[in-house]
Amino acid sequence: MKKRIIEELDDIEKTHNVKIIYACESGSRAWGFASKDSDYDVRFIYAHPSDWYLSIVEKKDVIEIPVNEELDVSGWDIKKSLRLLRKSNSPLLEWLSSPIVYKNVAAAVRPFYMLSKRAFLPESSCHHYLSMARSSIAKFQDEQDIRIKSYLYAVRTLLCCKWIVEHMKQPPMLIQDLLNEYLPTGKMRNFVDSLIEVKGNDTELTRIERSSGFEGYMSEEFRSLNAKTPKNQAKIPVEEFDSVFKDILGQINK
Repeated sequence: MKKRIIEELDDIEKTHNVKIIYACESGSRAWGFASKDSDYDVRFIYAHPSDWYLSIVEKKDVIEIPVNEELDVSGWDIKKSLRLLRKSNSPLLEWLSSPIVYKNVAAAVRPFYMLSKRAFLPESSCHHYLSMARSSIAKFQDEQDIRIKSYLYAVRTLLCCKWIVEHMKQPPMLIQDLLNEYLPTGKMRNFVDSLIEVKGNDTELTRIERSSGFEGYMSEEFRSLNAKTPKNQAKIPVEEFDSVFKDILGQINK
């Protein structure tokens, strides 16, 4: 599959006349709890030749390839990506920490990556993960049984927020790293490990009976974290993002 993904990325570059500087896996495969039938969520950052940006007309800044049963491929232009980075966009920051990387033009990505470390906004990121957790937890109330992935989505986002509160930086993408930090042993760890194992051997639609104990744990974590959300520091001046933008264009247009 990796060969097919690389070929797809090469085709995108030729078809759209862009340079993909970074491509990675997002979603359940990168989070560490894929099912047998999980698709591949490929995300990428790309740049056009410099002259493309010299226009008063707003141009499309995303590339989306029609989704099929195996591949979901889409990407953001570097200018859009930098704008979102200034807002500490969590999906973008997750891409940069993905354990599965398909393409990395180091000279172009390095300044972007270094800027992302300084641009991280803990309050904004916590709100993102808590919002996702809130949505997942709310859905539990209407179900007699539950999709395994709904439980895993919820607990992962809560642990991401907990990581931010304690470390004030972007959390790791793999759920196993978060579990090792906050649930190294015990009943809840055993339960989550069993969810990951069952999901890995079954499909995305696999359902189990609801667990009042696990839901109680997540609800308590949500209440606790909601009261501990850290504050954002001042944003980095936009001129620094402009500088990285010019640096990246210079690298790919040599």
